[in-house]
Amino acid sequence: MRVTATTDAPPATDADTIVVGVFEDEGIAHDHGGALQALVDSGEAKRGLRKLAVTHAEGRRYLVAGLGGRGDFDPERARVVAAAVVGRAKELGTKTLCWEVPHHVSDAHVAGLVEGTLLAAYTYREFKEPETDGIEALVLSAHHDVGAASTAAATVASFVNRARDLQNKPANVLTPTALAERASELEGVRVEVLDGDGIRAAGMGAFAAVAQGSYEDPRLITIRYEGEGATGPLLGYVGKAVTFDSGGISIKPAAKMHEMKFDMSGGAAVLEALGAIAALKLPVRVAGVIGATENLPSGRSMKPGDIVRSKSGVSIEINNTDAEGRLVLADCLTHAIELGAERLIDLATLTGAMVVALGKTHAGLLASNDDWAAAVESAGARAGELNWRLPLHAEYDEQIKGRYADIVNSPADRGAGGITAAQFLKRFTGDVPWAHLDIAGTAYDNKKPYTPNGGAGYGVRTLVELARGA
Repeated sequence: MRVTATTDAPPATDADTIVVGVFEDEGIAHDHGGALQALVDSGEAKRGLRKLAVTHAEGRRYLVAGLGGRGDFDPERARVVAAAVVGRAKELGTKTLCWEVPHHVSDAHVAGLVEGTLLAAYTYREFKEPETDGIEALVLSAHHDVGAASTAAATVASFVNRARDLQNKPANVLTPTALAERASELEGVRVEVLDGDGIRAAGMGAFAAVAQGSYEDPRLITIRYEGEGATGPLLGYVGKAVTFDSGGISIKPAAKMHEMKFDMSGGAAVLEALGAIAALKLPVRVAGVIGATENLPSGRSMKPGDIVRSKSGVSIEINNTDAEGRLVLADCLTHAIELGAERLIDLATLTGAMVVALGKTHAGLLASNDDWAAAVESAGARAGELNWRLPLHAEYDEQIKGRYADIVNSPADRGAGGITAAQFLKRFTGDVPWAHLDIAGTAYDNKKPYTPNGGAGYGVRTLVELARGA
């Protein structure tokens, strides 16, 4: 979708549908032809958030969109109302949509309108007939120049949608090799890829153990970005990209196994966030590390009871082959530290326990450093991707102590499963400030108005905001 900004009034644009928002206890700021206020006064157009009414005036189609109370209208509400508008506009056959930007709102609100529009308009149709009723262009009409804000938001939203494309692809198409090929297409970054032989040669015994059951070769994908004028710490973004997770020998129930193509969502978020950061030319340094593999049962799969040695030298007893993501991340975190990362964050669809704990509204946040945790939490809030901090504690280390190895990958005690998984990862982060986002509940089918079904691209916007604040 093309996105442009103008200081011209909406009727001066070529839009076939114009959106005018109305706050509670406020009137229509610019009534085009007098019909809009009349629609509000009659009660047909309501001021409540996401309430929509359609009318025509001066040869144009107008959508009056309720914005709720002005004091409650934040960038997330802008995304929500924009998504509602997209649904109605598509029903009306809109090709060019113009938002009259409400008076006295910030650039963050403008970004919310753009992101909500582009994310809600997204469809994945690689294996279906092309969409014929899509919105082709979005225009932002404001009294002042909002071009920079709208362009940046459109850039970020486009990379979120690319992450959703990766998530939504079937596992027979999005293999570890295909994910590495997508990384190689990014502009403004340097990409290095290790295959299975390279991963084993690098001593990544935990990662290699997960990969050995599949005939698809794994990939360790490293993406480096050096922004001009960067002076801050090297950020290490680490993503789990299990492109299909059957559970291995500890096989999952069949009922929802088709959803396990989404187990690469953390890796997709890291990959496309690096693309967005480079496109925005942010003055930061980032090293992205993505561990891509399948987890399948075969005659050569890792087995419950096996012991593997990680790149850091820690020995790990495999109690459950379906606790594979933390094995991949263990070696990827070590690799990121070896690259010089001074701040670490990993994203992973890691535990069903986190879905039970937080549902689909918040990702679980666990961190070794309070300041870094606050930075991640703040970045998520600005991005509209909520997270909730859970505790780490030395007592949880007792649950992951191994009988035959240093640690186990899956404790016998199932309590606090999301926390013990993070406690496992913490073992591989040393003294580097580290945060873990368990996005198992938020990565797909999260029911947000602008990302209701399929891959949500969760994490891309948080990682971009984190880079902006670095």
